[in-house]
Amino acid sequence: MAIKLTKNEQKVQKDNLKQFERYLPTLQLKKQQLQSVIMKVRAELEEKEAERVQMIGDLDDWVAVFAENTIFDEEKKLDHLVQPDTVICKNENIAGVTVPTFQELTFKDIAYDVDDYPLWVDTALIKLREIARLDALVSTLHKQSELLEKELRSTSQRVNLFEKVKIPEAKENIRVIGVYLGDQQTAAVVRGKISKKKLVEAAP
Repeated sequence: MAIKLTKNEQKVQKDNLKQFERYLPTLQLKKQQLQSVIMKVRAELEEKEAERVQMIGDLDDWVAVFAENTIFDEEKKLDHLVQPDTVICKNENIAGVTVPTFQELTFKDIAYDVDDYPLWVDTALIKLREIARLDALVSTLHKQSELLEKELRSTSQRVNLFEKVKIPEAKENIRVIGVYLGDQQTAAVVRGKISKKKLVEAAP
C-alpha cells in the first residue's frame, strides 16, 4: 500500500506502531492463557474418557445378567428405564471465551414395578445413569475444547499479523518517510545555499 511521504503520515504511522506494540503483549498473554486452559481441558477429557471406558468395562461383570434384558417385554427393557432428559450447563468465561460447563444431567422420572424385574436392575440403572452422566460431561468438554481451540487459532493469527506484518510494516513506513523527509530537508538546505551564493554573486 502506497503511503504519503509527509510529516502527518509519519505521525499516523508512529501512533499506529505504539498501538500495535501496546496491544501485542495482551494478545500474547491471551494466547498463553488459552494454551494453558486447553491443556487442562484435554487432560480432564482424557481422564473422564478413561473413567468412562473403565465404567463400561466394569459392566462386563453384568453382561450375563444384562442378557436377561432380551427376555423383557419391549416396553420393559432397561433402555426405557434410563432416559436422559436435560443436560444442565452454565456458561463460564475462560480466557475471554464463553464456554459451557457441565453441571448435571437430569433423567426422565420413569416409574416401574419392582415385581417386574430381578433384584440386580436397581444397581444396573445406577451404573447406566453414571455412564450417561459421563457421556454428557465428555461431550461438554469436547465442546469446550472446540471453542477454546477456535479462539486460540484466531488469537494466534492476530499475534502473527501484529508481529510479522503490522509492526514491521509501520517501522518500515516510518523509516521510508524519515529518509524522504531528511532528503527533502537536505535538498532544501542545498537549494538555500545555492540561492544565497547566486544572490551574493549577483550583488554589485
